[in-house]
Amino acid sequence: MRVLLIGANGYLGRFVADRLLADPAVQLTALGRGDDADVRFDLATGSPGALTRFLDAVHPGVIVNCAGATRGGARELTRHNTVAVATVCEALRRSGCGARLVQIGCSSEYGPSQPGSSTAEDAVPRPGGPYGVSKLAATELVLGSGLDAVVLRVFSPAGPGTPAGSPLGRLAEAMRRAMQSGDGELKLGGLGAQRDFVDVRDVARAVHAASLSAAQGVINIGSGRAVRLRDAAAVLARVAGYGGALHELDGPPGPLRGAIGHPRLDPDHTAPVAYPYPDGCGSWQQADVRCARDRLGWRPRINLEESLADIWMEAACRI
Repeated sequence: MRVLLIGANGYLGRFVADRLLADPAVQLTALGRGDDADVRFDLATGSPGALTRFLDAVHPGVIVNCAGATRGGARELTRHNTVAVATVCEALRRSGCGARLVQIGCSSEYGPSQPGSSTAEDAVPRPGGPYGVSKLAATELVLGSGLDAVVLRVFSPAGPGTPAGSPLGRLAEAMRRAMQSGDGELKLGGLGAQRDFVDVRDVARAVHAASLSAAQGVINIGSGRAVRLRDAAAVLARVAGYGGALHELDGPPGPLRGAIGHPRLDPDHTAPVAYPYPDGCGSWQQADVRCARDRLGWRPRINLEESLADIWMEAACRI
């Protein structure tokens, strides 16, 4: 099976590449903007026609799109998350390769949900910020394309390689600095939010399974369990051996707080745009993952403590 992987150097893409390369039946080609990609191509600026000619030459059986942007203003997010996917869909429609498309979506497409509830794929999306809007638009393009396609809505990925700007990455960095300086107290904001964390290696397994399946539409990829960031911080402190006190600042994160969450910077405005929760998902998110189990035969295998231990190992190397 020839697989074209877009965004192989990103956070998720690296683990997807490793997973696909471990399958001896897969012949992998990486397409991206970096010099180390097998083929250099910028989806945000390249033409569908140029991509079509490449697809007709390579003739992949599966295209996996892990590319995209998580930060920036509305224009940048739209260009990299929506226009890029429109280019892929149009190129596939023009091409004769007939490839299956596996698009990586995200839980920010859903927006806030009712505390205590599990969000299923038939929930009405109400994204709470420009990132979620740009990803939802991409999903709608894929679903309306008429292609053989599936969208994996990944909830909060965790584990090795976790970006320093993510909630768990910022938490690990704050703890590393506290231990390095000998601080006996760690004061943080935004620990009341509850998120469904899923290990990035389990996400890669889901992508592999989706590549081999005939499933179409939207499928949630998560653990099926919401975890309060305060509890994740306590687990991380135990893993790290931090014996100091954790103090939570009241209220959601804001631009002047020592917060795990952080405001987005919109270049179209002169001041920071501070959302109560930077991912636009409110105080609670939890995935209903029955569809992934039934349609992909997939279940998460790696628990949050193992994911946090790997995050801490990388943070500790910076001491």
